[in-house]
Amino acid sequence: MLIIFKSPASGDVIMFEKNGKEMLSVLGKDPADAKGIVTVEQLPGAIAAVRAAIDADKTRLAESAPATEDDGDAKPAGGGVSFFQRAVPLLELLERSLKDKVPVTWGV
Repeated sequence: MLIIFKSPASGDVIMFEKNGKEMLSVLGKDPADAKGIVTVEQLPGAIAAVRAAIDADKTRLAESAPATEDDGDAKPAGGGVSFFQRAVPLLELLERSLKDKVPVTWGV
């Protein structure tokens, strides 16, 4: 199943359910809700929360990376996609929505 974040300010951000629910938790929303909204008034807090989660993930990855790696592009063990790589498109959607003063929805 997919979770699709939508806003008139930008294209849709589509995530697998597991990753989308993780993002909803970061946004302070109930991951069990099949649909919902981040209002224009909630966008600044949501942006700050996503930025903080991205920074924490980058720090965690940098601390767990071998000392010989110094490429600045932290990657999770096994070459998978990290949280911050998944979160950046959502962050951009939230920022564009705030700029245009429009809400972000999912599941509608």
